[in-house]
Amino acid sequence: MRPLITKIVLAFRRFPQWLVAKLVLILLRVLKFLPADAAINAADRVVRFIGPKTSRHKLMLTNLRNAFPEKSEAEIDRIAADAWGHMGRQLAEYVFLDELFDFDPERQGEGRVEVSGVPIFIDLLENPRPFIVFTAHTGNFEMLPVAGAAFGLYVTVLFRPPNNPYIADMVFDFRRARMGNLVPSHAGSSFQLARQLEAGAGVGVLVDQKFKKGQPTTFFGQDVRTNPLLAKLVRQFGCEVYPARCIRLPNNRYRLEIEPKVELPRDKDGRIDVQGTAQYLNDKVESWVRQYPEQWLWYHDRWNIKKNL
Repeated sequence: MRPLITKIVLAFRRFPQWLVAKLVLILLRVLKFLPADAAINAADRVVRFIGPKTSRHKLMLTNLRNAFPEKSEAEIDRIAADAWGHMGRQLAEYVFLDELFDFDPERQGEGRVEVSGVPIFIDLLENPRPFIVFTAHTGNFEMLPVAGAAFGLYVTVLFRPPNNPYIADMVFDFRRARMGNLVPSHAGSSFQLARQLEAGAGVGVLVDQKFKKGQPTTFFGQDVRTNPLLAKLVRQFGCEVYPARCIRLPNNRYRLEIEPKVELPRDKDGRIDVQGTAQYLNDKVESWVRQYPEQWLWYHDRWNIKKNL
């Protein structure tokens, strides 16, 4: 009897998550009936309208004020509204990602997607070796592994599933069909990444995620904890590290940038400095976010302040 009651209670608690997932699924199916541009623009307007009415909006405004104390309230409100709009675009782009990624090296600049750093990409493709590409939740970050897979450069991607388990299943199925090997972030995921590097393959990681037990660092001048995984993997395998990002451009276009390999900080013994590398990653992401603040996920509780709101 007790197991049955437990299942009923669990189902009751998860009902709101199930309902949200169903509504998202319905929205995605509706968007599929529209042309890509119309769907993306419509999703922008819808989420731009709904977002400020959610509890996350207060967190977003607080994060923006703390990150940009020099900006006026009008500027903060504009960035927040645009950030919700980009969230809507991200949602719609899931439906059309195969269609949106139209990059052709022979027709650079003629499609929706342009790529900066093509020679680096070609070198990694033609000269296989272990490497790490790191990025952040900027622009349509999902497009980076899709781009690699489209041209045969398969990268094992470490990702954090959404908190909603039903949406997490939907997202995982979508990603797996388009991005190659995926590793959900959990205890033991580092071993899976290590096996890929040991085999001479590439790994992709998002480095701006909340991590409770990471290295003490700063981000936008505020204390945060940062995952030391990238630094530890480089220590172990001596692999090259490349920054990469996606930038949304006007008219539903995108620019993918892969930058030259970076030299990470080292300690007095010549080994990769885990603390220094964690701070370097934060500084790099901060420089990206400052360029396009509306394209980062400000509703994310990176600074662990939600409990105080």
